[in-house]
Amino acid sequence: MSRFSADTRLGSTALLTALCGALLAAHAHADEHELSPTVITAIAPSSPLTVVTNPKDPRQPVPASDGGDYLKTIPGFALVRNGGTNGDPVLRGMFGSRLNILTNGGMMLGACPGRMDAPTSYISPETYDKLTVIKGPQTVLWGPGASAGTILFEREPEQFGELGTRVNASVLAGSNGRFDKVIDAAAGGPLGYVRVIGNQAHADDYKDGNNDTVASRYDKWNGDVAVGFTPDADTLLELTAGRGDGEARYAGRGMDGSQFLRESLGLRFEKSNIGEVLDKVEAQVYYNYADHVMDNYSLRVPSGTGMMAGPMASNVDRRTLGARIKATWRWADVQLISGLDAQTNEHRARSSMGIDTYKDLPRNKDANFHNYGVFGELTWYAADNDRLITGARLDRASAKDFRQRTGSGMMSRPNPTAGDTRADTLPSGFVRYEHDLADSPTTLYAGLGHAERFPDYWELFSPNTGAAGSVNAFDGVKPEKTTQLDFGAQYKSADLEAWVSGYVGQVRDFILFDYRPGMMGTTSQARNVDARIMGGELGAAYKLSQHWKADASLAYAWGKNSSDGKALPQMPPLDTRLGLTYSEDDWSAGALWRVVAAQHRIDPNKGNVVGKDYDKSGGFGVFSLNAAYRINKHFKVSTGVDNLFGKAYAEHLNLAGNAGFGYPANDPQAIKEPGRTLWTKVDMSF
Repeated sequence: MSRFSADTRLGSTALLTALCGALLAAHAHADEHELSPTVITAIAPSSPLTVVTNPKDPRQPVPASDGGDYLKTIPGFALVRNGGTNGDPVLRGMFGSRLNILTNGGMMLGACPGRMDAPTSYISPETYDKLTVIKGPQTVLWGPGASAGTILFEREPEQFGELGTRVNASVLAGSNGRFDKVIDAAAGGPLGYVRVIGNQAHADDYKDGNNDTVASRYDKWNGDVAVGFTPDADTLLELTAGRGDGEARYAGRGMDGSQFLRESLGLRFEKSNIGEVLDKVEAQVYYNYADHVMDNYSLRVPSGTGMMAGPMASNVDRRTLGARIKATWRWADVQLISGLDAQTNEHRARSSMGIDTYKDLPRNKDANFHNYGVFGELTWYAADNDRLITGARLDRASAKDFRQRTGSGMMSRPNPTAGDTRADTLPSGFVRYEHDLADSPTTLYAGLGHAERFPDYWELFSPNTGAAGSVNAFDGVKPEKTTQLDFGAQYKSADLEAWVSGYVGQVRDFILFDYRPGMMGTTSQARNVDARIMGGELGAAYKLSQHWKADASLAYAWGKNSSDGKALPQMPPLDTRLGLTYSEDDWSAGALWRVVAAQHRIDPNKGNVVGKDYDKSGGFGVFSLNAAYRINKHFKVSTGVDNLFGKAYAEHLNLAGNAGFGYPANDPQAIKEPGRTLWTKVDMSF
């Protein structure tokens, strides 16, 4: 039975509603803060290779259930889908720790060996103030790796010039039992503030375009608090704490997630306008803990046949501790940001047959990771229209294998790397040139970056075997080395905004997963290959008249396994979005047509720790409508219908349906996406 009972949901809903009502009544006199009367259907870069957006804004498709769900609306992103929530983000065909994903400057690492709890599954986008995406290996400030990009979900410090309050809240209702509630309230004055954030999200199993039910139900909640001390305008000391939990069932997995417990603590210090050269100092420490339970009995009935015939559960946790200190130095035409960062994380696991019997077992540590880095990023304003940005970092990364045995049951065997530690010193860096045309509102840029990435937990500990000649993946998988050229242009005038970005890269020792059928089920092997990648994104938004605006975007990613002479697996197909919006005064209406090409470049049974290529996919088109109305300066209502014509379709990056939910066991079938979906969202701001 689900841990999230109806009584629990109703009780917490009543509490949240009462709190929201009390705050709204108390602060009806607050300062004016008008809500935008539009629904977001397209997001353009704000500067070369950088996208900055407000994740609180209503957007289409239906407002996101988690961080990955939001990212897929940005050109270049896709999602390894597995049902209703908790998909794994992919940028330009690159997956996993090739993406640095940070919340408030800290890393929240999941614990599931199969990434059921991807880092973005712990993120509720609407509870953050700003989302920043930096594409490619074009920054060194936010940790090691990041060969594909860096993603920052941030909450900004509160600013109260005098004693005051503010409240932001929203309620979303939609098809398939979708019901979300968010409240974000703060009170403070010149010397500091207190901010409280809470959200709940619920959805039932959805129906696809064929009106078939897809196992996808989920419940989530989060609560966070921040206390800030601001003795003057240039000083901030902030303490944060948070906790969350959830459950989700997956049509594409043999187990469901019955617990996604998150605990977070953070402390940051900022001091600005220090002197003529040393401008700013920032320091932070953070602690994040994930305690994740997977089982086949809380949200489904055990199959009664096969390897998972009876009830069974696995409980994994991961404790991450990190710190960063950086300083900003300014001269006449040069800015330098330099600093140090460090992180350590520990992974533990326990599992058993039977209902909740795992709770009586001790947790066994299987892995420990450390990383220490030093970095510097310099911007030279060479002329009014020219900038040169360059950066470098050096990391010392290590991992220790605590497993005494690997495998389970009859496949259990002594671990040949028990007690072993492996370590590497990894350099990374980039240089980028940006030029503003003198006679046009156009910026041109080109950047060359290199990133070396230590294998992550999923690449060292999840595979059954390593490459030929190695005793296991922990022994055999080498660090990945990406060298990539990024280039593009941006144009922005009163009526037209257009942009294009492209990349060409070489990846040495790309970490590839091979999946092979065996007597005890499918086995996985991790090995290194060389790969070539290229692709890009382009978009435009044109103001046709005072009221009409059209926008379009296109994203394409291509990859080749040059060692084997085959396509690089798990590449998203060509993805195009076309939008048209009419707005007047306090209301707007819009349409979004998403067209995705077929994907025939696959390498069957190759992929990553979550997904693999198992078949070619067909193209599809999905048409959606939206409207929004700003009732007054405090209230806005937005509504939409996604997949208006009830198209039955599946994304290429997808898990195959699990036999436990009636999908054929020997004929992999992709999980289809939701059919016609209606939603309405009310935003309140005081």
